[in-house]
Amino acid sequence: MTRPSVVAAALLAMAFAMPAHADLTPTKRVEPQYPPEAARAGKTGFVEVEFSVSADGKVESVSVLNAKPSRTFEQAAVRAVKQWQFAPGGGRGKVRLDFNL
Repeated sequence: MTRPSVVAAALLAMAFAMPAHADLTPTKRVEPQYPPEAARAGKTGFVEVEFSVSADGKVESVSVLNAKPSRTFEQAAVRAVKQWQFAPGGGRGKVRLDFNL
């Protein structure tokens, strides 16, 4: 695992420690892949997403609320969050994923 991926994984774990909605219990999380071109350019940033979880615990939809810089980390963040799974029950969540080198 590359250093940017390790940092993203650690930050993602911290984000899960503080869920936006206490009724969502994570069972599987996938760390976002740091975009290679952003790593080469030394770019850092964040993406804030909101997501909905179905009754069976799967992420149904993900919306980007904010991202800095724009069009750099959104795709990686959305791709990762779509793979997350939660305990059955459904609901909505919000998380900020930080991308740091």
